[in-house]
Amino acid sequence: AYRQQLGIPQRNSGYRLLNAESDGLPGVVVDVLGDWLVMQALTAGAEYWKHTLADVLLELLPAKGVYERSDVDVRKKEGLESVTGILKGQEPPAFIDIVEEGRHYRVDVLNGHKTGFYLDQRDNRSLLQAYAADKTVLNCFSYTGGFAVAALQGGAAKAINIDASQPALDIAAQNAKLNSFQPDKMENICGDVFKLLREYRNEGRQFDIVVLDPPKFAENRNQLEKAARGYKDINLLGFKLLKPGGLLFTFSCSGLMESNLFQKIVADAAVDAGCDARILRKLDQATDHPTRLAFPEGYYLKGLLCQK
Repeated sequence: AYRQQLGIPQRNSGYRLLNAESDGLPGVVVDVLGDWLVMQALTAGAEYWKHTLADVLLELLPAKGVYERSDVDVRKKEGLESVTGILKGQEPPAFIDIVEEGRHYRVDVLNGHKTGFYLDQRDNRSLLQAYAADKTVLNCFSYTGGFAVAALQGGAAKAINIDASQPALDIAAQNAKLNSFQPDKMENICGDVFKLLREYRNEGRQFDIVVLDPPKFAENRNQLEKAARGYKDINLLGFKLLKPGGLLFTFSCSGLMESNLFQKIVADAAVDAGCDARILRKLDQATDHPTRLAFPEGYYLKGLLCQK
């Protein structure tokens, strides 16, 4: 009912239905992807109830099946092994095509990150789309090109995806076709983002918009200092690669990274890059990924839209 109230299912065939603790079900994550539901059971309690939950979900929703993607390291802390497979109903195809605010995406349900797609960035992709007309966009840690598709839908002149995974970039190329973009509008480069950004800096290349959406750098508190250095490094390079007046969409999905610390790191990066910048917007996870007031740890995605 909450998702319906937000108008999300009416406009999207991919969205988060249950967001664990923040929806009152610790360790239970359920995403809607087309005609299927994809569940993660991350705690012992979720593991115990998952078959019952799958039964109830199929009673409540017109889905063809519930597929489990409980292949995450956090389960080890609960003494649980990784599990994937069909929980109830029909097995999904390897790829499911979804619509997000008019954008078309192909989702790798069986092997993709998380449940197959970063649904939490939907609102931020829409924001990028609004700024992208006639711009050149560098999309770093691109995965399957979510931000690039949004940019091109917004009329970007060109979008370049960089990611370490060739299979993810292959899906990005399929996404370009799904949205009927001209072949020369999207370029997909497989490689180490840190290394390639340094090469671009040395070549003096510049872009109108740079997107930095790296994987989680800090899994625990011991890794926070190292994570801070990683964020500093890529944001410094991001600012260097921006044209004056250019926009930086920069994110941290590490729950342990405090918003104020992330802002300070980005500010320090701008100083070291020898440029001034201002924050136009603070960014966070989409509204179908709510944060319960009593569970602030559920607020994990922090982002800034900065202008050089």
